[in-house]
Amino acid sequence: MPHFDLILRGGQAVLPWGIEPLDIGVRDGRIAAMGALGKAEAAQVIDCTHLHVLPGLIDAHVHLREPGDPAVETIETGTRAAVLGGLTAVFDMPNTSPSITDSAQLAWKREHVSQHAWCDMGLYVGASKKNIAELAELELEDNVCAVKVFAGSSTGDLLIEDDATLEAVMRSGRRRICYHSEDEYRLQERKPLFTEGMPHRNHMVWRDVECAMLGTKRLLALARKTGRPAHILHVSTAEELEYLAEFKDICSAEVLVNHLTQTDEAYDRLGGYAVMNPPIRDKRHLEAAWAAVRNGTVDVIGSDHAPHSRAAKERPWPNTAAGLTGVQTIVPVMLDHVSSGRLSLMRLVDLMCAGPARVYGAVNKGRLSVGFDADFTLVDMAKSREITNDWIASPCGWTPFDGYRCQGWPVGTIIRGQVAMRDDEVLGAPVGKPVNFR
Repeated sequence: MPHFDLILRGGQAVLPWGIEPLDIGVRDGRIAAMGALGKAEAAQVIDCTHLHVLPGLIDAHVHLREPGDPAVETIETGTRAAVLGGLTAVFDMPNTSPSITDSAQLAWKREHVSQHAWCDMGLYVGASKKNIAELAELELEDNVCAVKVFAGSSTGDLLIEDDATLEAVMRSGRRRICYHSEDEYRLQERKPLFTEGMPHRNHMVWRDVECAMLGTKRLLALARKTGRPAHILHVSTAEELEYLAEFKDICSAEVLVNHLTQTDEAYDRLGGYAVMNPPIRDKRHLEAAWAAVRNGTVDVIGSDHAPHSRAAKERPWPNTAAGLTGVQTIVPVMLDHVSSGRLSLMRLVDLMCAGPARVYGAVNKGRLSVGFDADFTLVDMAKSREITNDWIASPCGWTPFDGYRCQGWPVGTIIRGQVAMRDDEVLGAPVGKPVNFR
């Protein structure tokens, strides 16, 4: 009689070819068997009757702020929030303090993740004007998911705004580069038009469609010229999504849960708690984002979790800190979209499991398959629950989705066969490890 470390019994498994009722057996942190496991035994059995078993969901775009300000976020608190929200892995951005731009910083972060992370983590390395010569080696270091380039909306060394330097970055290495695409020249040119105390909705006027389009057109022209694969993060405009469809051979695309859920009414309702880069826009762009999800233009959905203190969010615009929490709420909000018929569970898995694994080259992540890591997100689609600020694990203590009711909720997070969360309770000790990439 086969024996496993863990059996998930009787769930509806979301597979690449459909949703099927089956059992899943786990041994040594990997999926060892799938099907009718009958009387097979295990050290732990989880009854998944009435639950959907998803491959472990991944948020490929988070800012956990460490090293930085522990009063806002840390790797420990951010990954605790992730497992509470049903995520088994997150990929963390490099614009910390100091930035992650060299081997020493990567080594520190790799070790810190191994000691403090509740879920698995991929590590971005930041491109700067000073480390271009080293990027080809840095991108191949263990656990690096990608090089991140801020072509707009950053400060210090991580801002690379001119074409010549961007091209030099693209010619240093071979893996896909991830971009924050806004045109820095247009941003700075228009900045004097806006003064302190103006309404928050001016954020989308300053960082307008043309700002986004100029940035993306420039980056895609350079990607085509150099042959370097690109991934445009947080695409926010209908115009960009239409344009990107002509570049799928060289460029993949991410859309944020915010741009699929919120429109410009959020500025009047939330004030500074609606300010992010690129900005939340009007309904036309939200509808275009959903059309791009449906037609396949979008490869990945992320949260761009970027917490700030309440004081920083409540400063008068345009001095309001830009960035929203999201790592704990992305799964419930996206499950609500599934319940509303905007996408299927299979498409959600494609966008938050297979998509990140494909775009970034994550090893043994992203699908339910024998031999893959035993990462699972257990979901109860019959469960209705309201997101509230007091549920948020990040020290900043707020979410732009406070009061948002979701139909569908993550009730279990399992990472390499170890139960990290069950029924809203974080269990055991941190088990996260750095993710491997090919």
